[in-house]
Amino acid sequence: MVRPAANRGFRMPAPKKPLGLPPGPSSKEARRFFRRGSLEGTPEFLAWAAGRYGGVSQFKLFVRRFWSVSDPDAVRDVLVTKARSFVKSRGNQRLRVLLGDGLLTSEEPLHLRQRRLMQPAFHRERIAQYAAAMVDETRREIAAWNDGEPFDVAASMMRMTLAIAARTLFGANVSDVSDEVRAALATAMEMFPRMLAPGSELLDRMPLPSVRRFWTARARLDAIIYRMIAQRRANGTDERDLLSMLLTARDGQDGATMTDRQVRDEALTIFLAGHETTAVALTWTLYLLSLHPEVRDRLQAEVDTVLGGRAATFEDYAGLSYARNVLTEAMRLYPPAWIIGRRAVEDVEIGGYRIRRNDIALISSWVTHRDPRFYGDPEAFVPGRWEATPVESLPRFAYYPFGGGNRVCIGEPFAWLEGVLALATIAQRWRLTLVPGTPVATMPSVTLRAKYPMPMTPHSRSAAVAADTNGQVLVL
Repeated sequence: MVRPAANRGFRMPAPKKPLGLPPGPSSKEARRFFRRGSLEGTPEFLAWAAGRYGGVSQFKLFVRRFWSVSDPDAVRDVLVTKARSFVKSRGNQRLRVLLGDGLLTSEEPLHLRQRRLMQPAFHRERIAQYAAAMVDETRREIAAWNDGEPFDVAASMMRMTLAIAARTLFGANVSDVSDEVRAALATAMEMFPRMLAPGSELLDRMPLPSVRRFWTARARLDAIIYRMIAQRRANGTDERDLLSMLLTARDGQDGATMTDRQVRDEALTIFLAGHETTAVALTWTLYLLSLHPEVRDRLQAEVDTVLGGRAATFEDYAGLSYARNVLTEAMRLYPPAWIIGRRAVEDVEIGGYRIRRNDIALISSWVTHRDPRFYGDPEAFVPGRWEATPVESLPRFAYYPFGGGNRVCIGEPFAWLEGVLALATIAQRWRLTLVPGTPVATMPSVTLRAKYPMPMTPHSRSAAVAADTNGQVLVL
């Protein structure tokens, strides 16, 4: 008698267990997200949730379910292996009100097309050409500091990186309008947390004072960007910068070029992202150095050895390894782009749980970067940890200040070069100390700005040397 095939060693697969919900904060606890219409306290809240409930947790806020994802493997799934199951979340989409369909806010296939067109501007050879301008603008900014006179280092870094972004990416000097640009960006960023509130789209055109301030700020930024575009189109010269590339780039498939609106969206995105994040990173780095004189002294010793009193160059970047470790550690503790939001467009399994369609995944480098599994004494500022444990030896998404996957920051190499050369140039000439009694707190928004001004007192290094604009060596 022939037995049925099903009985000859064949086993039916066991039914899959339904994927339940992981534990997580209560809705009441989650309302901290929007207390007083701001994101204040959100990084600490997400860190608390991860410490209590693990690297994948969930909570309900109003009618939406959110997922806090901080485990490196789960982060990789959201950003890389299962990225097709997600699009940018509402926060990023609300940024379209300011940035339009730029690289930061656009979705596929537009994002892929625009990134392909812009990538040549960030090739290593092109970035090397930017080094001299980075150092020059840094030296120009710090030359205005006066020995013993406190100043707001956050405002100074914003002004400096704005000048660098304009000069290297757009071939322009915006010193005459830098205060206007900085004020307009600050107004727009101040408005952003309110734009996340449920139903905030209805407020976009209401005659409220805050709304009017936002649209006025956007109009100011538009006027500056469109003026740059018009001037470049009129003279027709190729300045070999990003703006020239945007104006002349052609799609490989249909040969189409960008409209002025598309150029505006990309230019404003780079203008914002290209200076805001680096300024924030340098502000927190200088703050941490002021608290740790032993780290500052070692940094200055490296700078004196590598530079020998002259201005930094692109070739010096590789030799400034401790300066890079200092910046790496500062961005571990205070990652400028501290949170990434993704909305699921289909049900998808992440970390052993099923994220449902339209659920929001919140990925916070602030949380992952403080995970004790990867960092001993995670709250401490220890640049030397990167000598014993290089970034490459960690799980891929244990450290990700620039994001990851196909949406990784296109300007990451630019930002590292700018940050290291600027830090070395500052350390070469000045020691900075935080004014006693200064309140220090984070202001989470699109970036992780300092909530209050960051007044510091500059002290000229008596034994320091620096090269003047003619290459002559001066004792300061």
